Amino acid sequence: MDKSWMHSDRRSKAYEFGVEAFLNFAVENLLTTTHIRCPCVKCVNLKLFGVGIIRDHVYFNGIYQSYKNWTFHGEPWEATTNASRNVEEDDGHGRYSFVSEEIDMDDNDFGDFDSDPYEFANVIGDGDQPVYPGCRKYTKLSALVKLYNLKAKHGMSDVCFTELLILQGDLLPEGNTIPTSMYEAKKTLCALGLSYEKMHACPNDCILYRKEYEDSTNCPTCGISRWKEGKDSILKEGVPAKVVWYFPPIPRFKRMFQSHETAKSLTWHAARKSIDGQMSHPADSPSWKLLDDKWPEFGNEPRNLRLALSSDGFNSQSSLSSRYSCWPVILVTYNLPPWLRMKRKFMMLTLLISGPKQPGNDIDVYLEPLIDDLKSLWDEIRGVYDAHNGEYFTLRAALMWTINDFPAYGNLSGCVVKGYKACPICGDDTPSHRLKNGHKICYIGHRKWLPINHPYRRQRAAFNGKPEYGIPPEPLTGEEVLHMVENGDRVCWKKKSIFFDLEYWKYLPVRHALDVMHIEKNVCDSIIGTLLEIPGKNKDGIAARLDLLNMGVKTDLQPE
Repeated sequence: MDKSWMHSDRRSKAYEFGVEAFLNFAVENLLTTTHIRCPCVKCVNLKLFGVGIIRDHVYFNGIYQSYKNWTFHGEPWEATTNASRNVEEDDGHGRYSFVSEEIDMDDNDFGDFDSDPYEFANVIGDGDQPVYPGCRKYTKLSALVKLYNLKAKHGMSDVCFTELLILQGDLLPEGNTIPTSMYEAKKTLCALGLSYEKMHACPNDCILYRKEYEDSTNCPTCGISRWKEGKDSILKEGVPAKVVWYFPPIPRFKRMFQSHETAKSLTWHAARKSIDGQMSHPADSPSWKLLDDKWPEFGNEPRNLRLALSSDGFNSQSSLSSRYSCWPVILVTYNLPPWLRMKRKFMMLTLLISGPKQPGNDIDVYLEPLIDDLKSLWDEIRGVYDAHNGEYFTLRAALMWTINDFPAYGNLSGCVVKGYKACPICGDDTPSHRLKNGHKICYIGHRKWLPINHPYRRQRAAFNGKPEYGIPPEPLTGEEVLHMVENGDRVCWKKKSIFFDLEYWKYLPVRHALDVMHIEKNVCDSIIGTLLEIPGKNKDGIAARLDLLNMGVKTDLQPE
């Protein structure tokens, strides 16, 4: 259909005939004359009117010229395919290259446009519109992304950013398109898929105010108020006592497949071949193969995602004297090649749990929205567009394991990680011993994992004064762990982990993995601190010497 009239003078006959042809087209396809979206510059398809009012708006205000595909008026949507093709032809240096550079996004990584094509038209319009008449260097979107990047980089407050936008608008020539508030800037950037959900939480980590508790003002478990208490002990109505930020992963998974290069990389694991028979990729692991064998319909589609989850606390105050602890929860996609998997733009932040104290064993409360999305991803997400193959497919995903340090492992798995029963493998039979002078519990049965003829097993003086003849225990399966926690056998388990709500979780041979970095760092710090006698890090103190004497080991080292 001819759309050249959209750029014609509104007083011309061509524009008049074009408007009438457009309205007739909309009425024929929508089968209504009273509830049609108005495509004028002011309404931009957000408001519904009758034919007469729309005709007046299009004449007086002009038609929204970036609305080149009349999706809301009956024309088939083709912009996603064209956008993917354009990105492939431009080799990543096209219209949105500035976004990729500024905020670490992939080419064509601009939102879930299949479900909302108007959102895509908005981004195209902002990407084409100069920041002021005659400007060739910056568009409205590129200028706003750079400004927002400065805000994030230097910790600028929302009020300060709003005043900066107002100042920028005053400095630029008349007719500039810089937003005048933080709110307007967010509305523009949300079209890039950077939106999030802000959920209120109980300060005692009892519940999230969502689903059946969405309208509650007090926690049903502990009774504490949902609102923050001021210094004068008066509740500030509408100001939440605790907030968690949730970044839904499903729209971002869809966007990954809308990038031609990323969609191709997401099937890299299916094309690789293990030459030497060694485990060089998670695809060689038993967990990956179990998913393929137990659920063949899942394994036969190479585009189905395999994920890992990681979480830990960090001090966001940049002060060693502060004990404030903020917890991010990050997803990693194992389908990608090793050289892309751990890049910052592919490490997907899904939850940000605010402090000031760590959630501890109550972290399951905050993981509820993420687990709900993981259930949806396991069932199936229909209508995901693959830009590499140029087709729609049904996406599924599975969480393979979590990766954490040992304390966080205890919070996520529900296993006891301190005390006399702290070994997740040995359980009730953990060989533990409390040091009388060091006041710590040590675990001295680690030699049982050595080969049966290893010389360390027979050495006495170098260890605890006894030989080791034990054999290592078999790790519990997920089904055994689930049976224990459901039947009240809580000697070594504090709770039932929320991950068992996932259908496949109990069948996985490896459900939690320890972060090698923490283990290597702690061991290395202890060895070097002892060898170099670094104050505060030296493990060879008077208490350690006395404990050796009590155990009857290395008595020549007793303190004098």
